[in-house]
Amino acid sequence: MSAVDLGDRAGAVSIEALELFVAVLSQSETSESAGEDFYDRLCGAVCRLARMRRALIFRYDPATRRVRAAGGHAIDVGAFAGAHVTVESAPIAAEALRTDSVVEAAGDLRDQFPPEYAALVDAPMRLVCAPMQAAGRAVGAILADRTLDAPPLDAAERHLLWTLGKAAALASVARFVATEAESSKQLQQRLDLAREIHERVIQRLFGVSMALDGDGELPADARARCASETQTALADLREALQRPLGRAPRATGTTFMAEVERLSHAHPDLGVTLEAGSHGDVPPSLEPLAQSVLREAVRNAQKHARPTAVRVRTERLDGALVLEVVNDGVSGAPRRAGMGLRLAAFEALQSGGVVEFGVREPGTWQVRLVVPCGDA
Repeated sequence: MSAVDLGDRAGAVSIEALELFVAVLSQSETSESAGEDFYDRLCGAVCRLARMRRALIFRYDPATRRVRAAGGHAIDVGAFAGAHVTVESAPIAAEALRTDSVVEAAGDLRDQFPPEYAALVDAPMRLVCAPMQAAGRAVGAILADRTLDAPPLDAAERHLLWTLGKAAALASVARFVATEAESSKQLQQRLDLAREIHERVIQRLFGVSMALDGDGELPADARARCASETQTALADLREALQRPLGRAPRATGTTFMAEVERLSHAHPDLGVTLEAGSHGDVPPSLEPLAQSVLREAVRNAQKHARPTAVRVRTERLDGALVLEVVNDGVSGAPRRAGMGLRLAAFEALQSGGVVEFGVREPGTWQVRLVVPCGDA
C-alpha cells in the first residue's frame, strides 16, 4: 500500500471515528440504562469498523474505585462482574496506556493473564489493546481479538483503533462532565430551595416559637399574630415546594394522536396501536407530558422487550387523564426501569401526576400515567 493510499485510508477512518463519537454520544443522551448500552455500542462499533471478532471495554469506575468491564460485543460482560482487574494484571493494557499506542499479541495467551480473564483469552488468538486516554487522562482500555489465522494489524488498522480509543475516551469524559454538570445544577437548585425555606419559613416559625415559649398567657393580638405568621410560613413553604426542580417536558408541535401514528410507522415490528382513546382525551396543556411518557414507553419496549403488540389507551377518568402503554414482550426476569421512565415520572410530578411502570401479569409490561386535567 502506497503512502498516499495509507494517508487516504487513515483520513477516512478518522472521519468514521469522529462520526462514531457524535452518533454514540448523541444516543447516550437518551439511553435508558445507566450507561452500559453506551459502552456496548462502542464495542460493537469497534468490531464493525476494525473488523474484530469480539471487543471488551475496561474502564475505571470512580463510584466503586475499581476497574470493571463496562461493555462488550460478542462476549458475556457478566463473566467479569466479580473480577478485580488492575493494570498490573493485564500487561498488554499497561503497555498500551504507557506508550499511548495500540499493542498486539498473538498465540496462546492464557498463561499471561490471571483467571479473571479466562472468558477473553479462552483460545489462541490475535489480541489487541487500544488505550482509552485523552489529554493525558487514562480512562480505560479496549481489548479486541481476531482469530489466530487472521493477518496482523496493518498501519491503517492500528491508526483506526488508536483513533477509536481516543473517541471512546472523549465520549466517556464528555458523559462524565455532562452528568457532573447536571448534578451540580440539581445541587444548586436544592441549595436555593433550602436557602429560601430558611429565609421565608424557618425564621418566621422561629419567631412564633419564641413568642409561644414565653411565660404567661398570650394576649389576643399576639395569638392572632402567631396564627398569621404560621399561615404565612405554610404558604411560603407550599409555594417553595411547588417550584419545579426537575426537567419540564419539551414543547411539542404535534399531537398525541399524531405521535402514536408516527411511532407506529417508525416501529412497524412493535405493532404500536391505539386501542382506545380520542383526540379530546389529551388536553393541549398535557400534550408534551403525554407524548414524553408515550415515547419513553415505546423506547423501553424496543430496547428491553420483544413485543408482538404495544397497545396504547387513553381516557378521562374522574377529572384525570389516564394513559396506559402495554407491551407483551417481557420474558425472563424483568429488568429494572431505565432512566428515561424515571425522568418521565419526575416530569409527571411537576403536573401533579404520577407514572407507574412494571410487570402487571406474566409477559406483560405496563406504563401508566395518571395526571389531573384541571380545567382543560
